[in-house]
Amino acid sequence: MAKPRKTYVCQACGAVTVKWAGRCDNCGTWNSIVEKAVNPPLPGRGHASQPKGEAAALVGLEGDGATPPRRSCGVSELDRVTGGGLVAGSVILIGGDPGIGKSTLVLQALAKIAEQGEPVIYISGEEAVAQVQLRAKRLNLANAPVLLAAQTNLGDILATIGGVERPCVIAVDSIQTLWSPSIDAAPGTVSQLRAGTEAMVRLAKSRGACVLLIGHVTKEGQIAGPRLIEHMVDTVLYFEGDRGHQYRIVRAVKNRFGPTDEIGVFEMSDSGLCEVTNPSRLFIGNRDEKAVGSAIFAGIEGTRPLLVEVQALISPSTLGTPRRAVVGWDASRLAMVLAVLEAHCGVSMANRDVYLNVAGGLRIREPAADLAVAAALLSSLTATPLPLHAAFFGEVGLSGSLRPVTLAKARLKEAAKLGFTMAVVPSAIVDQGRDVAMPKIHGLSGLSALIDWMRKLGSNAVANEVDR
Repeated sequence: MAKPRKTYVCQACGAVTVKWAGRCDNCGTWNSIVEKAVNPPLPGRGHASQPKGEAAALVGLEGDGATPPRRSCGVSELDRVTGGGLVAGSVILIGGDPGIGKSTLVLQALAKIAEQGEPVIYISGEEAVAQVQLRAKRLNLANAPVLLAAQTNLGDILATIGGVERPCVIAVDSIQTLWSPSIDAAPGTVSQLRAGTEAMVRLAKSRGACVLLIGHVTKEGQIAGPRLIEHMVDTVLYFEGDRGHQYRIVRAVKNRFGPTDEIGVFEMSDSGLCEVTNPSRLFIGNRDEKAVGSAIFAGIEGTRPLLVEVQALISPSTLGTPRRAVVGWDASRLAMVLAVLEAHCGVSMANRDVYLNVAGGLRIREPAADLAVAAALLSSLTATPLPLHAAFFGEVGLSGSLRPVTLAKARLKEAAKLGFTMAVVPSAIVDQGRDVAMPKIHGLSGLSALIDWMRKLGSNAVANEVDR
């Protein structure tokens, strides 16, 4: 009989190697690799040794087309991110930095659902019952009929939930604390995470309850544990935002029952997370008419148009390699915009420090912000303030041209609703704004046209920088 083949699995990241090592080459964790035996197929049979299965019934793609029933969680911004509410039998994984407000948001949502008369369960593996009750009192939720327990043993958790008749929503805080006595590994390892997630997924499908799993993140911003966890669940939500800011962004990066990249905006206050129904007014803030290096970007987050302020600062550098500091945008994208300005417009910033910031703690992911970034850079470089009520959007090509972007009409409508009277956009999409109540839409063919437009603002500083 063939001997079982041995492999070695890292309990921190799930990497598989053919020999043991003291340090995992994939994640760098020490003493995390354990041996795992893999039984080979029987000799001479290959894959035929697998037991014979039962054929499944094959059906066509046609169907009744009914959308899955959803339940509102009472928090409209969370309903938006999940695609319209919580789906029965689904599993939602919520990740974010420590202290950013994951447990607070889940507790608020559970309290809203419990007030509708549906049984909800909150399982805490990190805090004692008294600590959760203290948070509930601080959030004025002490009278909400939420069923609470503090437990980390997976078998005890399943037994506890099994004693409740038809629970509507089950929250587990957090998935990294669950452990099964049948697995010889510490909580938080790959095998324990896989077993805990599998048990919660089976529970959701069998009981028809929506399961909310709270997960920790690594220093790289990814949910701790193997990526298999994100594949197993139905929806993955990420909490974004700096703890120094009062604003929190919940972003959907995976959703089997709704759109991805949808966001919900919250504001942290003494009474918990408050919904922000008009985030555009929040992110553009109070602006100074004479401020330089500030441009308003009309962006799209999911299906929501959103206006944010892009701030740039250019200063002389005394270093051999000038600084390039970026907050809220892609650093490589900034490097590309700077290269295009130098190669096609004659604007060099090689001996200057460049700082770029997206106000409010929001992270922009779409290339449509290129034009707003270029305008903010030129404004700071030449000390030329941009028009206070002008919005910018457009993608910059490597040739210096401006390319059209999607959902231009929605961007223009959002800017006009907030009182903006001018939009600076690629010339190819000017016609799309004819039906929008925007007094003036200025179309540009490229970054050189942007410089010409800024010359007409009444300052020769742009021309002096280009002619150097």
